[in-house]
Amino acid sequence: MTRVDTIRPGTPVVSSLKRRDDTPHALVIGAGLGGLAGAMRLGAKGYRVTVIDKLDAPGGRGSSITQDGHRFDLGPTIVTVPQVFKELWAACGRNFDADVDLRPMDPFYEIRWPDGSTFTATGDTDRMRAEVGRLSPGDVAGYDKFLKDAETRYWFGFEDLGRRSMHELWELIKVLPTFARLRADRSVYAHAARRVKDERLRMALSFHPLFIGGDPFRVTSMYALVSHLEKEFGVHYAMGGVAAMAQAMANVIEDQGGTVRLETEVDEIITKNNRATGVRLLSGEEIAADIVVSNADAGHTYDRLLRKRTKWRWTLDTLKRKRWSMGLFVWYFGTRGTRDMWSDVGHHTILNGPRYKGLINDIFIHGKLSDDMSLYVHRPSVTDPSVAPEGDDTFYALSPVPHIGHDDPVDWTECAESYRANVQKVLEEQMLPGLGDHLSSSLVFTPETFRDRYLSPHGAGFSIEPRILQSAWFRPHNVSEELKGLYLVGAGTHPGAGLPGVVSSAEVLAQLVPDPAKAKVSA
Repeated sequence: MTRVDTIRPGTPVVSSLKRRDDTPHALVIGAGLGGLAGAMRLGAKGYRVTVIDKLDAPGGRGSSITQDGHRFDLGPTIVTVPQVFKELWAACGRNFDADVDLRPMDPFYEIRWPDGSTFTATGDTDRMRAEVGRLSPGDVAGYDKFLKDAETRYWFGFEDLGRRSMHELWELIKVLPTFARLRADRSVYAHAARRVKDERLRMALSFHPLFIGGDPFRVTSMYALVSHLEKEFGVHYAMGGVAAMAQAMANVIEDQGGTVRLETEVDEIITKNNRATGVRLLSGEEIAADIVVSNADAGHTYDRLLRKRTKWRWTLDTLKRKRWSMGLFVWYFGTRGTRDMWSDVGHHTILNGPRYKGLINDIFIHGKLSDDMSLYVHRPSVTDPSVAPEGDDTFYALSPVPHIGHDDPVDWTECAESYRANVQKVLEEQMLPGLGDHLSSSLVFTPETFRDRYLSPHGAGFSIEPRILQSAWFRPHNVSEELKGLYLVGAGTHPGAGLPGVVSSAEVLAQLVPDPAKAKVSA
């Protein structure tokens, strides 16, 4: 995916298919996956679309950086529920498989514990039952029950609630009996603990909320649905990384006649008569629009972009009271001459520290940077050799850490390098012996990077944490409660974070946004 027709500062704004200037204009703030998906949906509806993003490439957290011959995928690496992407492309009259090379992973990932035990996750139920039985023979029957629970929650939580708007209170009231029947008040970990006794299996069945910024001991058991997602639809990798998917999305937008403006930051949403009417850029330029869609973090949208408006629901005090997802420390590194080394290390590995609940509490509740850590390790070069020079490897190691909105936040300017050294020590001792002798490139992102690069409140990795009273109707709505003509997509709105979630938020957007003719008339 090499075509780049995006617009940078000082470049005349043109698009590959010119729409009439009087076509209703939709302006999308942010070229993350949710913003790009929203722009594609709006283009398919007939809007003239402009996407604006402060970064130098589309994708937001799903963009990449190339350094020393290594391409580092900066954010999401696991693609699940590929049909939501195929449906998105189909809505635009396109074929997803013609634009994106998606490869199934087998195994999905390996989980390791300090005692040397491992768990290999796959999409084959018999192989998974064998893995459960190898660790804890008495838990196989409970695992079977957990899979049934996960499927039930998938059909309700993802296919029903996750693919329609929840902005009306009545929609929440109608589903409360189902929430009660499924014990949505119970945490994912608590639900797993009712099904299996082995603590390692409890972790293996409950850690998934961490991939969308949630505390497994406190987010709703509805997120058990991820186990069904993985089993039913697999875990995939996009060749070229998620950044290649993002560029493919930008190409669709431009083929529709839309425009993607990069290295351009929105400073404010302009309003008139209680309606969003466009944006003002940091440069002072104003761009009028019939509708505005914000893929910026919901907190940034309401606190910063609408700072001159009095809000009735999403006030600064309300945002301060919300619980935010954890921060992320990510070490991106390249190694020289290692392609044939560490043969036991696959594409995705989860390396557990000595504590599970204690570490989670330090991260989410105490806001404390612990001495111990758990890591997600990404080694894409075993699947996609293009990420590194020949014979070399590209990695990233991700450690969940506290966000920087706690009372005594971590000062990453002081401790980033010492923490990186600790990550390297853990990797050398438990996974990649001799790593230090082969390092050829290094780059670190901390929560402060997320705050500055992605304009993420508190440097949170995934916006507002998906607790039950911060989900569905309780989450910032896809159609703004604060003024007409403003819509939200992405991790901070319904249904939430993760690639399937942000793409589904664009599906919800398409249900809410009026047809272009009506938008023009009502502007």
